[in-house]
Amino acid sequence: MKKYLANNPAFRFSRGFFYPFRAGKFLLRHPSLLRFVLIPFLINVSLFSGLVYYGIQFFDEFVAKLIPSGEAWYWVIVFYSLWVIAAAVTAVLVFFTFTVVGNLIASPFNDLLSTKTEELISGARGDEKFSLRQFWSDSLQILLTELKKILIFVVIMALLFLLNFLPGIGSVVFSVFAFLLTVFFLVLEYFGFVAYRKRLGFREQRKFIWSRFSMSFGFGVGVMALLTLPLLNFICIPLGVIGATQMWCETADNTEMPE
Repeated sequence: MKKYLANNPAFRFSRGFFYPFRAGKFLLRHPSLLRFVLIPFLINVSLFSGLVYYGIQFFDEFVAKLIPSGEAWYWVIVFYSLWVIAAAVTAVLVFFTFTVVGNLIASPFNDLLSTKTEELISGARGDEKFSLRQFWSDSLQILLTELKKILIFVVIMALLFLLNFLPGIGSVVFSVFAFLLTVFFLVLEYFGFVAYRKRLGFREQRKFIWSRFSMSFGFGVGVMALLTLPLLNFICIPLGVIGATQMWCETADNTEMPE
């Protein structure tokens, strides 16, 4: 039964989905990690509040005005259908920007958080003593890596955005692909802190993610779910970091995990 569940895609998706939520329980059991969460939390509160405010303004003043309307009954259906789609796309863009910029600013602290989480899980302590010079050096490397990821994502998202100009189902197709791309980016983003520490290149990261596709996809959807929950979205980034580190520690030894 255990073997069947381990290889069941739905079970693996569910397991991945709850990793960010389990991270909250892990954080409460280890309050020493809170010092690595406080600064990112304050950053996230300010950033998210500002993005939601400007996102609502952008939707009301620009996006909503582009939606066609008419007096006939079918235009009412078209209007509200497109309104829901446009609102969903705007929300995805706001949440994505929040995640990207928040991760970029808080990335040095997230790296420390991932390191300390792995030490608590494994029971092994790092041999290297904390060095402020090394911290800033590593932080610079992490920031550069994050910027590369962001640029790649923005370029792909911009190309996908052109789908909105297709008549009929263009916005729907864009919404689907934007969602899938965002989920993949979230997985890659949070596993990146472990991968950097393990000196794993993009090919090794991709192999790890794809060999656990259902679980990784569930993890990304779980992070997105956290982003939609009031209050919890402010600590989504540290919970994602802890959850990704937990998933790595619990599954990294099993390199061939069939879907």
